[in-house]
Amino acid sequence: MLDTIGGLAALGTSILWAAGSTFFTFASRELGSVTVNRVRLLLATIFLAITHLAINGALIPVNVEPETWFWFVLSGVIGLVLGDAFLFQAFVWIGPRLSMLLMSLAPVISVIFSWIFLAERLTLLQVLGIGITVLGVSTVILDRGKLNQANGQNRNYLKGLLFGLGGAVGQALGLITSKVGLNAGVSPLSGNLIRIFSAAVIMWVIALLMNQAKVTIDSVWQSGRARSFLLMGTLAGPFLGVWLSLVAIQHTPVAVATTLMSLAPIILLPVGKIVFKESIGWRAIVGTVVAVSGVAMLFLV
Repeated sequence: MLDTIGGLAALGTSILWAAGSTFFTFASRELGSVTVNRVRLLLATIFLAITHLAINGALIPVNVEPETWFWFVLSGVIGLVLGDAFLFQAFVWIGPRLSMLLMSLAPVISVIFSWIFLAERLTLLQVLGIGITVLGVSTVILDRGKLNQANGQNRNYLKGLLFGLGGAVGQALGLITSKVGLNAGVSPLSGNLIRIFSAAVIMWVIALLMNQAKVTIDSVWQSGRARSFLLMGTLAGPFLGVWLSLVAIQHTPVAVATTLMSLAPIILLPVGKIVFKESIGWRAIVGTVVAVSGVAMLFLV
């Protein structure tokens, strides 16, 4: 029963992250990635705190050990402040489809770090799955790279790839550190609230120190379209999506959860074609399917 709960939560996470990445791409192209990251963390904190109050009777988690707080705060810094900063800028430069394809490398990174830090086994099948995933991602990247080079867009494309990879590393390390906190018996809702609350505090303190807080608020206030995208993206991503991702990793091994959470690139194929008018050839489709299939091999262990 626990595997079913975790599997459904992970699958739901993929769908929500695909939707959230699309909304955040539109918002980031209007407001900038840093502004979007700041505001969506603040909105997510409010949503989660109200939900936590309704379910647990407190706005923030109480009776949580300082050591557990440390792991969730660390997870928030790595995954939400740093990792998502890279990811959101990748949305601007290379779009949500390719950015989320790079995020499919997060399970590969998670498996390696789980092997190192959580003593989870790294089997021959997992090694094979890692190789297939890298092959699939490389096929899409190299094919797209030729097109961008021909169009004179290679510079932002390469930067976007590096930033997307940085987002994958941040997500993987964020999930690992979250798992350590969840092992202490904290609920996924409480853990998610601690992560996002701490990340929001850090982001807004930095904004205040850089005199960017008022500029951020004014820019969002002046664009109703961007506000709508931010609200929908926040509900789909850091609120429901991240909450479900923690449910998934609490009930299943990190490798299993991240496998099912990596289906967003396939979901985004028609979105990229229809919404973003991308030229998606057979190599991109095959490479995406191969990459996700390689990730799926981690689930078969």
